Amino acid sequence: MNESSQMPDMSLDTSALVQEETFTDGRVGAIRRMIPVMTDGTRDESRPVTYSGQTQVMTQGGALPLSFEIDADSLEVAVERFAETANQALEEMIRRVEEMQREQATSIVTPGQGGMGSGPGTGGPGGGIQFR
Repeated sequence: MNESSQMPDMSLDTSALVQEETFTDGRVGAIRRMIPVMTDGTRDESRPVTYSGQTQVMTQGGALPLSFEIDADSLEVAVERFAETANQALEEMIRRVEEMQREQATSIVTPGQGGMGSGPGTGGPGGGIQFR
């Protein structure tokens, strides 16, 4: 197999080019405005301008980045909706984390699933490391 076939395709998708602008208050977060453009840099009117927000939430484990789409048709509306949309994204993230914790707490560990048991493939004595 030649080396080039193992490399990822690094070509830009010319139908998805955007010019990115960032607006921030330097305190709470930032809003990114994504303006669709064509390969010559002119505005692509066939695609809508989109907005996304970015902020950080402080947790016991440190700063947690939060990114979210903002449904807006102008920067003014995106600014107005930033806090509400950020709170919705945070609530959704908390729900997902709680769901993952519940799933993990109710999962049953059986031999061979990587628990703390012993034997081949379990991470215990003789498992996982092979000498040749």
